[in-house]
Amino acid sequence: MLRSVVLPRLTSQLLSCTRASCSLRSPSMQLLCGTSDISSHRGLTAPIQQSFNAPCSYQVTSLATYSDMSTQKYGMIYTLPHIKVLRAVSRLKLLQTGITLVILPPVYYLYLQGDVSSFLVSYTTGIALFAGIMLYTASHFLRKVVGMMYLDSSQTTLKVSHLTFWGRRHDVYLPVSDVMTIGDTGDSVGEPILKLKRYSSPQTMYFSTRFGRVVDRQAFEQVFGTIK
Repeated sequence: MLRSVVLPRLTSQLLSCTRASCSLRSPSMQLLCGTSDISSHRGLTAPIQQSFNAPCSYQVTSLATYSDMSTQKYGMIYTLPHIKVLRAVSRLKLLQTGITLVILPPVYYLYLQGDVSSFLVSYTTGIALFAGIMLYTASHFLRKVVGMMYLDSSQTTLKVSHLTFWGRRHDVYLPVSDVMTIGDTGDSVGEPILKLKRYSSPQTMYFSTRFGRVVDRQAFEQVFGTIK
């Protein structure tokens, strides 16, 4: 009789433990326990999947906006013919610095071998340092020179082209409402070098109506004010 009482109790406890362990298993293991647990798990994973899908639409929107800005039709309003000379100077400084750095290791090797004097080593090192300083200084100023400016058909976006450190062209897109007029920058129209400044940024670039050429006077004055 004791056996008939104890066996049902043990059987019920084992069944309850088995059901609890099934509810704690991963979704892949719950396939062994029944389909009711899977349906409840799907209800929990739906909000998580929606939260992961939300940022994707934002990234596509931002890329589309940038693509629309860069593919708009722009009309040239200003150009600097001497920008080609400045580009050549920038690349020439890079070439000079590269040649100087290549010469340094053989000179130091010959000095360690006793084939050259310390004066030649000091002279070569000084030239290399001077070339590096001149490259940095020239690139710092050349990157601030505006080569060309364009205005879109709606006259709301200004496209500014300038040189990079490597002497390549780089385009910047600025809202016309954020660009200061010549009067707001503190310059006068007759100055040879004028500043291109923004209200939202302390960064300054430079252009010249004397050495450069205003292609579209009306569009240029729409951005920078009258230049009479």
